[in-house]
Amino acid sequence: MPRSNRPRRTRDRREADEAYDLTRASFGGLTVETKHGRSFNVQSVSATSAVKDYVCPGCSLGIAPATPHVVAWRADGLFGAEDDLAARRHWHTHCWRIS
Repeated sequence: MPRSNRPRRTRDRREADEAYDLTRASFGGLTVETKHGRSFNVQSVSATSAVKDYVCPGCSLGIAPATPHVVAWRADGLFGAEDDLAARRHWHTHCWRIS
């Protein structure tokens, strides 16, 4: 019988695929970055997920709907995670990188 060229999935790989969160694939992974001695949670927003207008705090210009950008908020705030999440800001990707 001829050999099959299809990749064989192991049980571990199949379980890992099932455990993968679809929202993370859609909205980008959450990362923690350090800038100016502070930790920030940073999450990418894809063009299809960007549905509102925002003002970038880096350049004070608007971020139009359907524009990919990043959302950043403090990871080490004094008043807790809820306040940090409420204070999140939408940045142009370039503005976030150079800030």
